[in-house]
Amino acid sequence: MTIALIAHDSKKELMVQFCIAYCGILSKYNICATGTTGKLVSEATGLNIQRYLSGSQGGDQQVCARISCDEIDVLLFFRDPINPKASEPNDMDLLRLCDVHNVPVATNIATAEALILALERGDLDWREIGHPHI
Repeated sequence: MTIALIAHDSKKELMVQFCIAYCGILSKYNICATGTTGKLVSEATGLNIQRYLSGSQGGDQQVCARISCDEIDVLLFFRDPINPKASEPNDMDLLRLCDVHNVPVATNIATAEALILALERGDLDWREIGHPHI
């Protein structure tokens, strides 16, 4: 199972703190992330993270491609809803792809905690037990 991490600049520290708190659970899964987010999380946690380009350089699109190929199982995407970015249309594409490919996505820490705890309980292993896409 693969978890992707993306965080807007103002949410990177929150992502780092989240990953420190849940490092024990995250360490059981394959983790990928956009460039800077992956670097910061890896340095803070020691997690092995497959890093893509930074979001502004195309890392978001690399994650989108993996979602399209059913290679991402969960997306933790800490967005800044207050300060819109020029890349926001890409954000909507990313969320749309998660909906199309039935990928659980968290855009804030509350939902991320719910997903991580569901992973720990085994509630999100639907791909591994053979449930088809709906």
